[in-house]
Amino acid sequence: MRHAVLSRLCLLLAATALCAACSNMRNGYRQDPMALASPEVAPQDDKQLYAELIAKMQQQGAYYASLAHVDAYRQRYGDSPQLRLLNADALRETGQREAALTMYASLTSGPQAAAAWHGLGLVAARDGDAVRAEQALAKAVQLQPLNTGYLGDLGFARLRAGDWARAQEPLAKAAELSPGSAKANANLAVWALLRGQNEMAETIMRNARLTDSAQAEVRRLAEQLRQQATPAPSVQRAPASVAAAAPAPAPTARPATPSAARRVAADIDRRTSSDARLAPSMLERFSTASPASENTP
Repeated sequence: MRHAVLSRLCLLLAATALCAACSNMRNGYRQDPMALASPEVAPQDDKQLYAELIAKMQQQGAYYASLAHVDAYRQRYGDSPQLRLLNADALRETGQREAALTMYASLTSGPQAAAAWHGLGLVAARDGDAVRAEQALAKAVQLQPLNTGYLGDLGFARLRAGDWARAQEPLAKAAELSPGSAKANANLAVWALLRGQNEMAETIMRNARLTDSAQAEVRRLAEQLRQQATPAPSVQRAPASVAAAAPAPAPTARPATPSAARRVAADIDRRTSSDARLAPSMLERFSTASPASENTP
């Protein structure tokens, strides 16, 4: 008798749990994650969590989805510099160049100024405007000198422009500030190869424990850059205030970058599924001719 009662009680608890799980689904679809937030969470925490979720979507390449959530966030919580930056990044990656430039320009004097200058630099570099890209990225580094992402992007922009001598400092800073970063060490190794310091490049890649396939990609990228650019004493400089606060001219047609150099990170991902690999390089991001999609960020 006691065993039968316990059995019925277990079945009742299981059914209750199943009903609770089903209550979180409507017509087979999950509810809005923010609607399931605990009522004990402060509204300000809820607001920040939503912004972080949008940023996570963008990290995963879901830029179109992030645009929809930016609109939903704005309806729910209003506008903010943080939201406008997320909006600008999504516009940039979905091919809405002019709108992205306008929004970045509106953020260059506020709390998101460094990120806004960085975004302007990426747009200029994608347009093939080496001078404007270098100026905007240098401004981002000036505002956030410890941001290794900005340092690496500035250094790589200078490599692409053929300004190899001035690329050393930001690339070396990024590598020393993030000694465990495969991307930072790979970029520095590319610089060393371009400068003819092959032994140094080998040492950098060996100490960073880059896989053989990753090292091969570094060498191929260095050769690609060598063919594309002639070393120059320095990039022509103009006042930073002129650089990118206003929308840049529309890009002119230019020869497509060979796909081998455009997809450095993708090649490494395919060849080294479980080993250390390079993060997407600046060349890959700069040379993307088509906007991101949900399937091809």
